Amino acid sequence: MRLLVTGGAGFIGTNFILYWAGHHPDDDVVNLDSLTYAGNAENLKTLEGNSHYRFVRADICDSSAVYAAMEGIDTVVHFAAETHVDRSVLDPAPFVRTNIVGTSVLLEAARKRGIRRFHHISTDEVYGSLGLLGSDKFSETTRYDPRSPYSASKAASDHLVNAYFHSFGLPVTITNCSNNYGPFQFPEKLIPLAITNVLEGKPVPVYGDGKNVRDWLYVTDHVRAIEAVLTKGNVGETYCIGGPDDHVPNSMIVKTILKLMKTDESSMTFVKDRPGHDRRYALDWSKLERDTGWRPETDLAAGLTATISWYKEHTDWWHRMKSGAYGEYYNKQYGNRMT
Repeated sequence: MRLLVTGGAGFIGTNFILYWAGHHPDDDVVNLDSLTYAGNAENLKTLEGNSHYRFVRADICDSSAVYAAMEGIDTVVHFAAETHVDRSVLDPAPFVRTNIVGTSVLLEAARKRGIRRFHHISTDEVYGSLGLLGSDKFSETTRYDPRSPYSASKAASDHLVNAYFHSFGLPVTITNCSNNYGPFQFPEKLIPLAITNVLEGKPVPVYGDGKNVRDWLYVTDHVRAIEAVLTKGNVGETYCIGGPDDHVPNSMIVKTILKLMKTDESSMTFVKDRPGHDRRYALDWSKLERDTGWRPETDLAAGLTATISWYKEHTDWWHRMKSGAYGEYYNKQYGNRMT
């Protein structure tokens, strides 16, 4: 297989490429990434000199660069996206450009190149919000109801992917995943932010009342699910990828991290909630299990322990990631919300 992976220097893309190189060493992987603030080419330095790996620095909105990068490719795995809800509220424009326009550029290049599989990674946030006290879950048949510029842009990209399947016969698959965590995650998201703030002796900000519930998915389980869809999934289908029913409030996630890191709960600081903050997500992944046999293997306790260990062992990595422009963003986002 010859894969083009977009956004391969980001969090999930990095984990996917490292996993794929380890489990499919004879496959060729081209990593197309523009190296925005969340992308880091150093993540994949262990693959330098590997004849089956090549890095291309380019923007997915650059149609010429995208078309050139797809030469000889049979499978596209599309991770590249602006993903942080908070940033989308501050400035929606980059999300519209990258997530919608960029996806359309990729789809058109894939159609012209005769790509045999175009796999699009999306999010559970396109489905909106579930009631906090309910037990229902999102599934592949749930009506779209995005609540933020980020989720709206991802919903639009999902519709474009499906349109290319129905209009042009492009062989596509889509996965909508729940909240990922694990190594290489940029420390603006809840779990790595909490871990790194504890390591720096800083307070850990939690939005609102901290009762928002998420479905947590360890990143290695996610990339295994993508592998299952690529090798066993049915063309034209959408699959939900969720964690092992670890549906707990954000405040409890932070308290668990503080306990594992032997830090007092007084480090947790509640801040003013962000606009349009969805209350609960939960995903029914039974279709994926039925079609491919995939199941999540990492429970929350084991995943958090492994993630904390990784950030402790890679302080240089996240110190660089949290410096400069990230510090400016952090102060803007949380500095005037402390309560």
